[in-house]
Amino acid sequence: MLSLQNAGKRFGPRVLFLEASWLIRAREKTALVGANGTGKSTLMKVLTGLETLDYGSLQQTRGMSIGYLPQEGLRLAGRSVFEECLTVFDELRDMEKEIERLAGQLAVLEHSGSEYESAAERFSMLQERFHALDGYALDAQVGGVLTGLGFGKQDWARQTDEFSGGWQMRIALAKLLLAKPNLLLLDEPTNHLDLETRNWLEDYLRTYPFGYILISHDRYFLDVTIDRTVEIWNKRLNIYQGNYTKYLSQKDERRIQLESAYRNQRIQIEHLEAFINRFRAQATKAKQVQSRIKELEKIERIEIPEEEPIIHFKFPQPPPSGRTVVTAEGLAKSYGAKEVLKNVDFTIERGDRVALVGVNGAGKSTLIRLLTGDETPSAGSVRQGHNVVSEYFAQDQYKVLSGDSRMLDDISRAALKVPEQALRSLLGCFLFTGDDVFKPLGVLSGGERNRYALARILVSPSNFLLLDEPTNHLDMRAKDVLLEALAAFSGTVVFVSHDRYFIDRLATRVLEVESGTVTSHKGNYEDYLRRKEGIASSSPFEGASPTEIEQQTNRNAPSAFDGVAAEDLSAKDRPRRLNPIKQKQMEERCAFLEEETPRIEAAIAHTEEQLGVYVSAAETQRLTLLAEDLRNQLAALTAEWEDLMIQMDGQAAIS
Repeated sequence: MLSLQNAGKRFGPRVLFLEASWLIRAREKTALVGANGTGKSTLMKVLTGLETLDYGSLQQTRGMSIGYLPQEGLRLAGRSVFEECLTVFDELRDMEKEIERLAGQLAVLEHSGSEYESAAERFSMLQERFHALDGYALDAQVGGVLTGLGFGKQDWARQTDEFSGGWQMRIALAKLLLAKPNLLLLDEPTNHLDLETRNWLEDYLRTYPFGYILISHDRYFLDVTIDRTVEIWNKRLNIYQGNYTKYLSQKDERRIQLESAYRNQRIQIEHLEAFINRFRAQATKAKQVQSRIKELEKIERIEIPEEEPIIHFKFPQPPPSGRTVVTAEGLAKSYGAKEVLKNVDFTIERGDRVALVGVNGAGKSTLIRLLTGDETPSAGSVRQGHNVVSEYFAQDQYKVLSGDSRMLDDISRAALKVPEQALRSLLGCFLFTGDDVFKPLGVLSGGERNRYALARILVSPSNFLLLDEPTNHLDMRAKDVLLEALAAFSGTVVFVSHDRYFIDRLATRVLEVESGTVTSHKGNYEDYLRRKEGIASSSPFEGASPTEIEQQTNRNAPSAFDGVAAEDLSAKDRPRRLNPIKQKQMEERCAFLEEETPRIEAAIAHTEEQLGVYVSAAETQRLTLLAEDLRNQLAALTAEWEDLMIQMDGQAAIS
């Protein structure tokens, strides 16, 4: 389809990549990864033809189509959302108009004339092609994609220029998905999507009939949508087979191999240099010395590039709060006639890590503001518990920062006991390096100031953190730092995030905000989804309104790809692949059980040995009960281990 050969690209004096060769085959589903600034977006633009190469060549198959979604900057105007999406099918719509015109001609022409025969032949050919291209289902295709991307039917008739930048990007994404180019290039497609929309996009891409390349900072999204990873590292393209998790594992293996090769080469070089230095002055060894010098010159030196340092940051632990952190009773919130929340009851306890989930506009941000006291309830109450001190990170947190303060000075005032070097390391993790830390906050963009505001919260947290979209504008490295810090945090966290991996690793509880109500679910997002699917499968329409039934029916309707790739569409009927995070947890649990079982077996043997020596009746009774308890523990662990192995074997079969 598309190939790069010995390609190179500079950005000013800096080389982004060189000697890059990459064959992009049809139907391959690829992630393009690498540290910030390595040239991922630039390479995407090269593949689309928007940027040129400084070296090498780019070749593509004749007639192939490429669709590109940039991170931002698209602006649509002049049409309704639905009409804008229909422009993708302009050729088909022109064909439909010609079919209608020919039908009118055939109705009035003499059947015996040559003109009728010519028109009939053209009509038949166009109608057959129109049917093959699914031209009679254009409106259904557009409606399905718009619904999947979060546009309600009331939005379809609205003008595109009424929508914000994030929704504009959704419209652009909808057009690309409907166009079905041979190669999709998506640069951060999940940036402006909520969890439900991301889930829909994952399913859509799984059945996409052609190939695509993704740039994303969402690990879970990459894990479930790709089968190949291309990394820009050390100014080279490195290709790995498998999803993002497998790439990380293979990268570690390659790094170990590279370090081993580097050590072996250093030994070889040192031996050659020692021989040359020792015998350089001896005429009898001149020939051997020259041979060693030539051999040394021919060696292609292995370089091990510096890895970005891994930052481990821990919150200064706050004073503990009371057991109950916050209680909501009969909570309601309305804006005029619009009722956002009604009769909501829940309690959050110390140590909870609560994820708020729900579609955009469901009221998650409103609920957080009610918990902070920034919003006043229309009814009911929110009560904070004993010794609770809350801190709130809003989506537009940057607005409260002083624009005149320098970044390093401002964060130092917030963390008087944290060394400056540790603060600079933390800022570097949030993409503020070198002289950036001396910039006034007022010159930063909104996204940069939000990143800084989040870093600032990390150095002086309260015991109750409320975080609204803290993962926005963060790359994977910064997300890892935040995730590790929050996991070790002794306080309580309520957060909204659209990053599935982040929620799965952090949440101990999920509050679902839907239709004005709040429902509590124990466990992480994966547990919540499994529970929801179990309820839905048992009775999908029980108690549902006509509108909800229609929505559920639409979701279960045939895909826009019906008839395109039957082998792909049948995937939904196969056993469901486990969330990679859950798979990892199962593997870790198996390892623990395999270590724990011998320990308990040894304890049983020791107890039985003690029973062989009579001390007293009471001691014999105690040891007997202990042995029985240990055997029960062993049986339970063995059963759990067998169950986990069966599940993991099933997953291996799916793979």
